[in-house]
This record gives sequence, structure tokens and C-alpha cells, in this order.
Amino acid sequence: MSQIVTVVDYGRGNLYSISQALRHLGCEARITSDLAAIEAAERMILPGVGAFADGMEGLRARKLVGPLKAYCASGRPLLGICLGMQLLMDESEEFGTHPGLGIVPGRVTRLPQVAGYKVPHVGWSPLVPASPWKGTALADLGEKPFMYFVHSYAVAPSRPADRLAMTPYAEGEFCSVLKSANVSGCQFHPEKSAAPGLKILANFVRNLQESAR
Repeated sequence: MSQIVTVVDYGRGNLYSISQALRHLGCEARITSDLAAIEAAERMILPGVGAFADGMEGLRARKLVGPLKAYCASGRPLLGICLGMQLLMDESEEFGTHPGLGIVPGRVTRLPQVAGYKVPHVGWSPLVPASPWKGTALADLGEKPFMYFVHSYAVAPSRPADRLAMTPYAEGEFCSVLKSANVSGCQFHPEKSAAPGLKILANFVRNLQESAR
């Protein structure tokens, strides 16, 4: 696999682990905050760790909000990881209400406080299909693959069709993978999720999410 994947650097991403995972797959990880490089990208990863408001401030400070919206509107594939997925939403309730990129309709809400369950949610948990996985970044993963999570908030897409996978938590479940046209996102860290996580990145690089159209 000889592919270039543009990884957006806005000061909040787990860039080293993602770049190492992509190199393991035979890809070139192009880490950048350069506007011209982002506008010219063929496939893009928006990573992220930390607080929502800080992430949006990092994007605004580098003048990346407009270019990211334009990129997604162009139909080219983007994968948001952890905070990177949350930033795709309309807004977040983390430490107040903060506007997001507004690329995928919905909100980011705190995981419920339930006796016997810790917040943040840290560890390995399964993915359960909410929509068919064929032709998506989750293709050929098998039944209920386990992924590695570290988070206190989760996305709540407004459109049920945007929910690709759910993960059981406490007395309910949260959306752990979304897909809206060419834009995908995962709450867990595929680069830290062993072979199943690498399979997701490989599927994304091969643009399998486009093959089902």
C-alpha cells in the first residue's frame, strides 16, 4: 500500500502513534497545519486528545476551520479520531457549551454517572453494528471487535443513519463510530487497538467507505 495520508496538526493530536501506525501499513503520514497541504490532501485524519474547547481554539488559531469544512464538502475522505471525531459535531457540552465544526449534525455529551462505572471510560470495549459495515472503515472486522477507549464524552449524532457502531456502557450505549457520506469518526484510538484498529486504518486508507456507493 503506497498512500499519502494527511494528518492535521493543530496542537492537540496523538501524532506520533498515528504516524507510526500508518507507516506500519506502508503509508506516508504527512503531518501538517499548512493550509495549502490540507487543501491538496487526498485523504485526511483529524486526530485529537484533550478538551473540546482547546481543540477548537487550536483549529481557529491555525485558521483551519474553513479549510477543513471545504475539504469535507469536496467529498474526499476524512477520519476523525477521539477528540477529532467530537470536533466534527455542531457543539459540545464539555465545560460549558462550545460550537464545533458543524460537519456532522449532533452534540457531544458527557457519559452518564452510574454506580459501578467510572468516568472517564478507559479500556477495551466492543463495537456493535448500528448500520451495515460493508464498504466502510469497519469492513471485515468480525463480530463485536474490541477497541481501546479513553474518554469522558461521546458524540450523539442527530441522524440515526450517521451511527455506524455503538458501544455498551453503564445502562445504555454510546455512538463509538459514525459515518456521514465521506466523513467517518471513531471515539476509540485505532492506532492503540492492536490488529483490529490497524484494520480500520487500512480500510480507511483504501477508501473502502466509497466502494459501497
